[in-house]
Amino acid sequence: MTHPPTSADLPAFLPLTPRFQPRVWGGDRLAPPAPDGTPTGEAWIADGQSVVSGGPLAGQTVADLLAAHPAALLGAGQDARSGFPLLIKLLDCRDWLSVQVHPDDAQARLMVGPGERGKTEAWYFLHVEPGAQLLAGVKPGTTAQALADAIRGGSVLDLSQRYSPQEGDTLFIPAGTLHALGPGLLLYEVQQASDTTYRVFDWDRPASAGRAVHIEESVAVTDPERQGELRPAAQTGGLGELVRSEQFTLRGVSAGHEYNTGGCLALVTALSGPLTLRAGSETLGLDTYQTALIPAATGLYRLDGHGRALIAQPGAAPAQSGSNGSSPD
Repeated sequence: MTHPPTSADLPAFLPLTPRFQPRVWGGDRLAPPAPDGTPTGEAWIADGQSVVSGGPLAGQTVADLLAAHPAALLGAGQDARSGFPLLIKLLDCRDWLSVQVHPDDAQARLMVGPGERGKTEAWYFLHVEPGAQLLAGVKPGTTAQALADAIRGGSVLDLSQRYSPQEGDTLFIPAGTLHALGPGLLLYEVQQASDTTYRVFDWDRPASAGRAVHIEESVAVTDPERQGELRPAAQTGGLGELVRSEQFTLRGVSAGHEYNTGGCLALVTALSGPLTLRAGSETLGLDTYQTALIPAATGLYRLDGHGRALIAQPGAAPAQSGSNGSSPD
């Protein structure tokens, strides 16, 4: 049995409007190209600047609502003073992204500024074309000095680990992991709310102010011990707990079950639909790749329909169980 939200100030569900970002490596599966012809590489589907697309709070940003209702939206155990904690994107890769690395929280505060977050992220692969690859981490036995020499000498590809992902795989990328996405990938990405990126190598693209290479910063933060942590679809079926870290938790879920925010906001993205969210008398329909923010105060809710979704929550969110007390997945 579902129950209405405990806060009268927020609806149970907040549908979010995506923002599309042109990228030189982008494709045509998310949105048409920008007016200058640059393809669309990213859809930012949930972050602090996301705008509510429907319901009584339509037109307001998540940041506005967080400022007005910090505990009801984010959860009593979360620090609203540091802003909305997560950024969720869809990425359409038609060319290689730069070989890059992100700092952890302590490095970000030191290298970028007080209050800055690092960037730990995870990928869930929605579509993989034949032969598509990615880079994650460096070859075992690589020393810090050898890695630094390769970064400075432009030969980092020789040390990089290559993977051939499958649809439904999940790859966790801790801060400090060298990585790059290759052509032929469509994926969901959840990350800390940070855009700090240090490019190690950009495939000899023309240098520009927007695509600078950051050699010494990359040397400082790249950890040769950090590797991508793969959860293959062959083991998970794309369901259940896919990532649990101090930065976020990611689950794959199926329709026809109840779920609980556990006192922490949840971001639900439909992978196939249509799906319907229900809490008390409130409902919200989601088509494929649409995202809704569920405030922490909503508590119990139900996901109906005949498809699947991803649920991201900040921090190590409480474990989920079905309405009968056992895992639905």
